[in-house]
Amino acid sequence: MRPTRRALQTGAMDLDTRYPAIADLAARAKRRVPRFVWDYLDSATGTEATARRNRDALDRILFRPSILHGEITQDLSVEILGQRFERPFGIAPVGMSGLIWPDAEATLARLGRDAGLPYTLSTVASRTPEEVGPHTGGTAWFQLYPPRDPGVLDDMLARVRAAGFGTLVLTADVPVASRRERQRKGGLKQPPRLTPRLMAQTALRPAWALGTLRHGMPRMRFLESYMKSDRSLPSTAHIGYLLRTAPGWDYLARLRAAWDGPLLVKGVLTPEDAVRLRETGADGIWVSNHAGRQFDAAPASIDVLPAIRAAVGPDCPLIFDSGVAGGLDVLRAMALGADMVMLGRAFHYGLAAFGAAGAAHVAHVLTEDLLSNMGQMGLARPADARDRLIPEA
Repeated sequence: MRPTRRALQTGAMDLDTRYPAIADLAARAKRRVPRFVWDYLDSATGTEATARRNRDALDRILFRPSILHGEITQDLSVEILGQRFERPFGIAPVGMSGLIWPDAEATLARLGRDAGLPYTLSTVASRTPEEVGPHTGGTAWFQLYPPRDPGVLDDMLARVRAAGFGTLVLTADVPVASRRERQRKGGLKQPPRLTPRLMAQTALRPAWALGTLRHGMPRMRFLESYMKSDRSLPSTAHIGYLLRTAPGWDYLARLRAAWDGPLLVKGVLTPEDAVRLRETGADGIWVSNHAGRQFDAAPASIDVLPAIRAAVGPDCPLIFDSGVAGGLDVLRAMALGADMVMLGRAFHYGLAAFGAAGAAHVAHVLTEDLLSNMGQMGLARPADARDRLIPEA
């Protein structure tokens, strides 16, 4: 399934000719959102070396083109965790998605539903599971930042399940807050509020400002529902860190017992952890370095993917993210062992550039890039790309 031609147009403008790459959408997005929003979306941590490492490592992966294969019927669909999706990529969780573009969560959930992609809602989204669930079509995933209080955990899981989210994703690579220096310099506070400095930036971005006025300043509504009404937040506090804990292996075991659906663990970079996660009951592994936003001395996610695949065997579902900028990167990850590739920033670049049509255009760009590069190698399915890998010297 591909986005319809109508979905790829804004007025008389054909996005496929003016904005043929995700980088083109990112450039427009930067011009459409306030500076503090851009810094929140686009920044990593430290000197941002890990983010650059992700990109450099992906670029080093090369394939052998192949000729004279005749007409090939290409199939991008994948089955994972008991679900079938139209394409081997999906929408990764992004905290405070609604800050980047108004009503982002519902918009992206509808895109996932209509385009046959997995959509993942964050615990720290600006909309609750109950608000987003009706837009998902029943195939969406929920990303969990683990709460400290067992009663809060049980209530969260019940609400998530009742809202129609069948797959749970435990994020394990955020035991403490990262510094994200560029984001700090941008001036964003938690909870978000418009200081005079940020109001001046907002005045220069009328589309974002008007949309935010209609939908309200984004807040972490799901987490706020667990805060006592008489508890005030320090001006520098992230509400999530007041509720959540740094989980251990016993926490995972308890979560496994409490959740009766598929369970993924996100933020895995070592084979030993992946093996133990499987032994503790995880149904799949999400290989990620949080796109460089947590630890600036982490390896590129793509560099550790083959060893994790070797450690867990061929049948363990592997999800991959970090640094993906196009369909060719999706092929690279699948060639090295991924079953599904997730993107967060890319879909938000599209949203900020053109709203819902821009997000749909990201799915279109990824799809066409996949098909084009598969055609150059004579491939019918993305997973077949592993047979075209050129070993690094």
